[in-house]
Amino acid sequence: MRPLLTRVLPLAMCLFIVGCSTRPLPKYQRPIARTQLQRVRTTAYTDTESDHVQYSNHNALGGTLQCGAIHSAAADWSRWPAGTIFRIRETGELYRVDDYGWALSGTNTIDLYKPSRSAMNAWGVRGVTIENLQWGDPRQSLSVLRPRSHFRHVQRMIQELEDRMEELVQPVPAMGSSPGPVLIAATSTPALSAAPTPIPVSRPIVMASAPAPQNAPRAIPVTNSSRANQIARDPFYATGASR
Repeated sequence: MRPLLTRVLPLAMCLFIVGCSTRPLPKYQRPIARTQLQRVRTTAYTDTESDHVQYSNHNALGGTLQCGAIHSAAADWSRWPAGTIFRIRETGELYRVDDYGWALSGTNTIDLYKPSRSAMNAWGVRGVTIENLQWGDPRQSLSVLRPRSHFRHVQRMIQELEDRMEELVQPVPAMGSSPGPVLIAATSTPALSAAPTPIPVSRPIVMASAPAPQNAPRAIPVTNSSRANQIARDPFYATGASR
């Protein structure tokens, strides 16, 4: 039995690598304007679904996925660099970009981490307004991605980070007047070696999640617990979301 396993496991790994290298990347979208307020498309994921189980509850920075005062989020790091903190205006929830995925590369979609499949399915697909409170560091994002450049979706993020670096390191003007930058307490997720540039905001951060108002965006229900089926029904996504 053991000799059989020693032959099967390497074969399975080879098939996985070949599958990742031949799978088409998501359709490319031009980056949306880098402003403090953005209207974005969001999806949801959890660590127990089939396309994330190999990573357990770990994020792309080497820490654990968070679901507390600040939640984890996955995105293309050339649009929202690792460490970016934003608030969803419709719900009041705070998110920190500490993850990425195959299906997000080259897109303007943000994937929100949820603690369970039921919470993931309840969120579905929603258009929301986010308020970027603190931008991550694109240089540090690039340093994390470069050792993983054998993946095609990482190559795409690296290329765009390099092309947009001059733009991404520039501060983004805040809306209206503000007495000073917002300081956000650190979470258990390891911080990047260089602190991201804070963006002043015109109102205090509400750390507790607030109930959604009556005019909150309508969620598109996901009737199957498999996120792969959710993505397959969505013409924007390619199948799968591996790192």
